[in-house]
Amino acid sequence: MKFFVGVTDYKWFKYLESLAPDEVNFWRPSGLGFAAIDIGEPFLFKLHSPINKIVGGGFFVKSEKLPLSLAWDAFEEKNGASTYGELRNIINPLRSTPDNDPQIGCIILNQPFFLPEDKWIDIPKDWSKNIVVGKTYESTEELGKILWEMVQLNLEEVTIKNQQISEPSVMYGKEYLTKGRLGQGAFRVLVTGAYDRRCAITGEKALPVLEAAHIKSFKEKGPNRINNGLLLRSDFHKLFDRGYITVTKDYRIEVSRKIKEEFNNGKHYYAYHGNELAVLPNFIDEKPNLEFIQWHNENVFRA
Repeated sequence: MKFFVGVTDYKWFKYLESLAPDEVNFWRPSGLGFAAIDIGEPFLFKLHSPINKIVGGGFFVKSEKLPLSLAWDAFEEKNGASTYGELRNIINPLRSTPDNDPQIGCIILNQPFFLPEDKWIDIPKDWSKNIVVGKTYESTEELGKILWEMVQLNLEEVTIKNQQISEPSVMYGKEYLTKGRLGQGAFRVLVTGAYDRRCAITGEKALPVLEAAHIKSFKEKGPNRINNGLLLRSDFHKLFDRGYITVTKDYRIEVSRKIKEEFNNGKHYYAYHGNELAVLPNFIDEKPNLEFIQWHNENVFRA
């Protein structure tokens, strides 16, 4: 197993520690990507010098370049700031060119953990002061093995959402995305990427009006998985959630007659009735799950 030790800020760490979130966005102001470890593998937090301690971590979900506004909409305070303005004021001085809505690199981490100070871990002896971003380790190599064993030992008493985390996830890659407990922010980013940042019904590309919709609603215990999501323009999202629109098992759009009956309107929406979805994910396991579609057809759609 590989894992990554990323360098971060004390204030960022302490703010998130106070929130005890289910996910975090470990952002990079430059917008650079990240591919050092596989999905589901650990990502550890190492504080800037002079503290030089490993103080927590999480499990890697995805790396994505996003406008700051979308990163805020998806994660809000889980970005490590109390407001959008505060986050922008932290990021812009770190960029060569300030921007009102800059593109930033987002490293999405699931199930973050924050070690109490008496369990902070010394950095490995091979850590160089010249390391600015971070370093990858292998749990099968000497230093990596020692470090990961120390992390596991110190995690034995750390509770995340009332669940003990004492060993790494055994799920990596696609399995982690389909079986792991993902947060709402990760769900939104994953669905947005799977649909190539386009509305599944209209093909709309204007990112600010696109929203990740659950097919089986979250309040009905629908999971945060790509195959339980549709990327929809905001008005279609509302109509979908309220049962005025659904998707059939052959991925066609069905518009309820209730729009016309209740509002004496809807011509724009009826134009899509019977059409195939304009956009679907490329991978079979990311396409809308037929069981979730059936649930929406039977329990939400107003036929």
